[in-house]
Amino acid sequence: MNKFNRRKMIKTTLSSAMGVSSIASLTIPSTALANKKKPKTNIVVVGGGFGGTTCAKYLKRFSKGEYDVTLIEPKKEYITCPGSNWYLAGLVDIKTITHNYDSLKKIHGVKVIHDTVTEVNAPKKSIVLKSGKNLSYDRLVMSPGIDFNYDLIEGYSEKDINTIPHAYQAGPQTELLYKQLREMKDGGTFIMVAPPNPFRCPPGPYERVSMIAEYFKKHKPNSRIMIFDAKDKFSKQGLFTEGWDELYGNMIEWIPKSSGGLVTRVNVAAKSVHTDFYDEKADVLNIIPAQKAANLAFKAGLTDESGWCPINQHTFESSIHSSIHVIGDASISGTMPKSGHSSSSQAKMCAAAIVSLEKGWSMPSTKNVNTCYSLVGDSYGISVAAVYEMRNGQIKPVEGAGGVSPKEASPAFRSQEALYARGWYKSITSDIWHS
Repeated sequence: MNKFNRRKMIKTTLSSAMGVSSIASLTIPSTALANKKKPKTNIVVVGGGFGGTTCAKYLKRFSKGEYDVTLIEPKKEYITCPGSNWYLAGLVDIKTITHNYDSLKKIHGVKVIHDTVTEVNAPKKSIVLKSGKNLSYDRLVMSPGIDFNYDLIEGYSEKDINTIPHAYQAGPQTELLYKQLREMKDGGTFIMVAPPNPFRCPPGPYERVSMIAEYFKKHKPNSRIMIFDAKDKFSKQGLFTEGWDELYGNMIEWIPKSSGGLVTRVNVAAKSVHTDFYDEKADVLNIIPAQKAANLAFKAGLTDESGWCPINQHTFESSIHSSIHVIGDASISGTMPKSGHSSSSQAKMCAAAIVSLEKGWSMPSTKNVNTCYSLVGDSYGISVAAVYEMRNGQIKPVEGAGGVSPKEASPAFRSQEALYARGWYKSITSDIWHS
């Protein structure tokens, strides 16, 4: 980024020193100047989450307002997935994790259109909105997020999510799960079906279980939690299980794939799950299906056989369609996890890449960061952090950078990390939506 900023400063300084516009205006009629004026670069960003909103803001910042930047997002208020598990525990209210686009519009001059993209025409560099409006672009940034593959579990389909919520796209699904948990009897059973890799926020399901246990411990202490997992290991596993044992005793049971955790069939009416070894009935059932890039990415022809979007990991430009950049959960971004922090970090590098490409500058050295805090209890936090660089065309972690919370840490250490978790959320959401 130092090289990038230096180029901008030098270019701006040289332009000011030469005074080209002032000299030209003395000898060339203003009408001729107007005719020769180059139109503004037009960037359209699709998706107003951690990736898209960050990218729109930093495109304006890095271009010093030279570019027309338009953000397309159907929702007028955005409820974040980070923090949604805390809401389930009753640690925050829904307003705390809800954000709007006022600052993006008023402070940064981004045009925000609350509509849905229905079509992307890559050859013509245009998009179609649900309202019928057509927008052209010089470059398009896609941050569409995820969608779900409902075909892997017999008996469960998209139409069932209003009965058996996934709550993995924050909003009404989160509030439905919140309501079901509070209506559940003490002594009942909460069952989560955790997804196979790759999926959004690898620690997310396990923080959710932790937060539900936090709520149960206070309000429904005779209840139990079962996790049926399509995997044999999960992110921060040792830290989570240590915290579960310390805080919740035997309330939480994790069943890995190798021990019969792969759910193959669900009875929605009975709220029961079935594996090769288990038939269990839930009072509240939470199924997080296998995931893929959002359907819009498929319609735009940006995905490959993996179900995700291949990109040039230096510029985030699609490997399939030029002038379209894909960031965040939908993209194949090396070894970076699909997380809010990853998306925001990628968005800044993508914005820098776009400005460099448009200006004809050499590309800035790519550096990305991910930080992931999880609450195991109200005053019990854990974390993982990593720094990433480009090696052989791939985003890979920098050896020796970042780290994971230590095991067997003191209560004071865990309490401090819980404070850091809350501080991280306030800081990143302030940067994206409020400053």
